[in-house]
Amino acid sequence: MSTTPKLDARKLREDFPIFEQLIHDQPLAYLDTAASAQKPRAVLEAMTRFYETSYANIHRGVYDLGERATEAYEGAREKARAFVNAESTREVVFTHNVTAALNAVAYGWGFDNLGPGDLVVVTEMEHHSNFVPWHVLARETGATLEVVPVDDDGLLRLEVLDELLATGTVKVVAVAHVSNVVGTVNPIADIAARAHAAGAVVVVDGAQAVPQMAVDVAALDADFYAWTGHKAYGPTGVGVLHGRRALLDAMPPFLGGGHMISNVTVDEIRWAEVPGKFEAGTSNIAEAIGLGAAVDFLSAIGMDAVRAHERELTGNALERLAEVPGVAINGPGDAGARGALVSFTLDLAHPHDVAEILGSRGVCVRAGHHCAQPLMKCLGVGATTRASFAVHNSRSDVDALIDGLDEVRRVFA
Repeated sequence: MSTTPKLDARKLREDFPIFEQLIHDQPLAYLDTAASAQKPRAVLEAMTRFYETSYANIHRGVYDLGERATEAYEGAREKARAFVNAESTREVVFTHNVTAALNAVAYGWGFDNLGPGDLVVVTEMEHHSNFVPWHVLARETGATLEVVPVDDDGLLRLEVLDELLATGTVKVVAVAHVSNVVGTVNPIADIAARAHAAGAVVVVDGAQAVPQMAVDVAALDADFYAWTGHKAYGPTGVGVLHGRRALLDAMPPFLGGGHMISNVTVDEIRWAEVPGKFEAGTSNIAEAIGLGAAVDFLSAIGMDAVRAHERELTGNALERLAEVPGVAINGPGDAGARGALVSFTLDLAHPHDVAEILGSRGVCVRAGHHCAQPLMKCLGVGATTRASFAVHNSRSDVDALIDGLDEVRRVFA
């Protein structure tokens, strides 16, 4: 019988230079990884080393620096592929972030495949990055946008999805793997099977999932799956789009310019092979290399250990928050059914006031609508406070959160 190895959060914290400082004379309790993760030293050093020893543009330089840069960039692509078990590096497209990846699908695949009479299905819990492009696309193509609602426990009402799929007119289903507000872990493989049986394409926002749990895109069987570097301990400016090869081959590029062509004449343009077709212009080379280092960092810890640690912390936070008078928690009550975050409101204070007071004590949380306004309307609030957890967090950070909320209650009592 095997057991999941436990990670040492306190030791891992030492890998992050940002924690070497005090904030308002307090140890930094960073509980905002769902917005953007802090960067371990290995990522920072990999990018610096590239700039100092190997910087050049990629793919066309035949001198040593150019070859080193290309090898490092394409090596990062292979690391991204292996990390989520994608079938081929041909199906791994580097983008600027998840938003760029999802827009590339919406505009590239969508305009060629949607029209009047077609249904575009999104969910009520989507981040705007997986809602707004489809809303715009439906309006521009004459398709109809339908929304799968969320129940009182923060779970998708999949019976509504089934009803929509039964019409035979659904062309695409766009869904988050893990909600960035209520934390719900959606059953992507099940949703993909239902959608495919009805002839629909499935597009998944994996921004919150990939940094938190082992993700196998081959097993999930989604047609497109997007994630981003900056939430996975990598740099900003780099994201990943995994796409089914046949769909990528047929899909026109979203951006045109250098690198993404095989031949250009006055009369004709032929695209490069995928993934180059979707990587117009000079890529964010150092950022891709930093992403590769972040993948190495997470792989060395082990994603099962990451998930176990963050699940335990989330469970502890759910228990402690439930004891705070006036706190209402959004989303599933079982830590196993949610990602590494907890969203809540406090009856005495607005989420922005809560976040400001917590920040004055060195506790960093996110407050607002979290780029998910349809879900805020469903929850009946304009904003929430969100605490999210990472490999460097420990129960002492949860303690700091609870102590800070006691201070908020004292201020507003």
